[in-house]
Amino acid sequence: MKSAIAAFALAAALCAPAAAGPKPTIVLVHGAFADSSSWNGVVPILMRDGYQVVAAANPLRGPKSDGAYVHALLATIKGPVVLVGHSYGGMVISNAANGAPNVKALVFVAAFAPEAGESAGGLDGKYPGSLLTPALAPPVPLPGGGHDLYVTQDKFHDAFAPDLPEGPARVAAVAQRPITDIAFGEAAAAPAWKTIPAWFVYGDHDTAIPPKVQAFMADRVHARETVVVKGASHVVMISHPDAVAKVIEDAAAGAR
Repeated sequence: MKSAIAAFALAAALCAPAAAGPKPTIVLVHGAFADSSSWNGVVPILMRDGYQVVAAANPLRGPKSDGAYVHALLATIKGPVVLVGHSYGGMVISNAANGAPNVKALVFVAAFAPEAGESAGGLDGKYPGSLLTPALAPPVPLPGGGHDLYVTQDKFHDAFAPDLPEGPARVAAVAQRPITDIAFGEAAAAPAWKTIPAWFVYGDHDTAIPPKVQAFMADRVHARETVVVKGASHVVMISHPDAVAKVIEDAAAGAR
């Protein structure tokens, strides 16, 4: 009898699903003309669902140096990580995740997913439809060379966030953080999405990175899930935080 019970227990153990590992930490990397507050709608959802969240302060100086900055941050986090990038932040996470063994998934949120040698500026102009370049203000010279770029405040709403109310868009325009022209022109290194599974979410009314460009990139990275949010702009994580959080949590589940 005891042997039969033992055999039954062994069979049950073999048939039982493996226990899920710890929930990954979600690391959020903002894009150009923004800061970590752009994730304010997504963070509470992730925290409510039991995730540790880190919103990195992206320097916006260039994919190589910004990637190294985020890579150093990743090395301080114990356990698995889902690395999320918005807009230019996609250039950064594609670099930062290289050689980071704890990064188990990449999520591109209305983001660039470059191949080696491509730049953000080059990808943005791959197909027509971007209102961003014509909306840029005169470049601001930097003491060490290069220039800082801003979006002209009165063009920010249409070029960047047309699905936000005028008031919040105006505040975002005033509070925007600049990116260097070097960052837009710098070529990407070998991308981490070739070895790490990727997820993609973007809006079909993105006036900063044309949706056709994003569809091309999502297909190229062989995204495990691609979600196109109807009516959403480039700031889909602000206007549709639930949809973005859902994709991030799908990636987290896939990474466990």
